[in-house]
This record gives sequence, C-alpha cells and structure tokens, in this order.
Amino acid sequence: MSSKQIIVKYTQDKEIFEIVVDSEMAYEYLSGKRTDPMSILESDEIWRDAKKGIAQSQDKIRKAFGTIEIAVVADRILKKGDVPLTTEHRNRMLEEKRRQIIEEIARNAMDPRTNAPMPKMRIENAFNEAKINVDPFKSVNEQVEQIIERLKPIIPIKIAVLRIQVLIPAEYANQSFGILKQFQMKSEEWMSNGQLKAIVEIPAGMQSRFYDKINSVSHGSAQTEIMK
Repeated sequence: MSSKQIIVKYTQDKEIFEIVVDSEMAYEYLSGKRTDPMSILESDEIWRDAKKGIAQSQDKIRKAFGTIEIAVVADRILKKGDVPLTTEHRNRMLEEKRRQIIEEIARNAMDPRTNAPMPKMRIENAFNEAKINVDPFKSVNEQVEQIIERLKPIIPIKIAVLRIQVLIPAEYANQSFGILKQFQMKSEEWMSNGQLKAIVEIPAGMQSRFYDKINSVSHGSAQTEIMK
C-alpha cells in the first residue's frame, strides 16, 4: 500500500471487515465534503485481512450488513469502524465539526430574555469557557442538545422556532411572496386591497436574516409581529 492508503477496520460478532481507502478522501468523506463512499475506495473489495489479500465471504458480509452492496457496506465501515486518520486529519475534523455545531446553534438559538438571536461569537466564547469537546465522528444533531445543556449555566440560551406574522403592502406583495417562500410559510392571505398577510416559521437565530430580506424587498414597509 502507498503512504496515502489506510485500512479501515470494522468488527461485528468477532468477524472482521476491512476496506482500503485514500486517507485524505476518507477525511473528506467523514467531514461531509464527499458523499460517495465508492469514490474513496482503493479497491471494490471487502476484506477479512487486507494486508494479506484475504477477501471476506459474501455470506458473512450479507449477515453483518444485510446487503452485499459495496457502497452501503463501505459507508457503515467508515462511520462505525476504526479509521486510522492522522493527527492533522483528526484536528481538522474536530475544528470543522465544532464550527458546524456553533453555526447550527446560532441558526436555531435565541436569548429567552429578549427573544433576540444569539451571536456566534457569544456561543463560541461560551464553548471555550465550558471547555466543550466535540466528537468528530458523531453528527451535529447527535451533539447539539447535550452541548446546549452545558452552555445554559454560562449564557441564557434557548432553541426555538418563531412564528412571525407579516403584512406586506400591495405594491411589494408579489416580490415579497418569493422571499417568504424561502422560509417555512404556514399560511398566506391575499387581501382585497392587494396586501399580503402571511405567517412564517423560522429558526430563532434567523430573525435578522429574515427581517433584512423582507425589509429590503418591501423598502421597510412590511409590518411584522412575533406570535405568541
């Protein structure tokens, strides 16, 4: 094997399943930059012992994974197995996953005292103060809830979805409708005077973006109200 090739090992019921992959591409796959597991494989083979060139039997692959489709099996091995990434790759994955989690929290969180969005810098500072470690191999959604609980003693924070009622003057209604459709529009009412009344649901952290967009297209004439 070349220096760029690594063996990813997965064990189930004492049976060993290995794949040979490109180390840089494996990092990209696990960090979400690649989505096709076939693109990182050095060979389309599931091995029992890759170094010795001993292939795993089809029956044992099917028993362990419920399929012999290479892409499905390789994905499981990559996500559940032992991936010998370099320290550099692991550090890059940690930083990338940390950034993704902070962005996800900022997109969905608010200060419950003011209903204002929570700035990313404030979340990041609280991360540092709480000494939070992220898991590079777990998804963002698997980690966010637990991390928010650890942030609460440091900053007032709440994950929330806001329902906002919007009233658009007739002259800007058509243009504004396109903006509203970019969000989750729960209702729309075209009034007899041409005005558009709508209710949208948005993650709390997207308030500023929503207001900026709707005010830009309506030249600041839109009326908005957060519904209780």
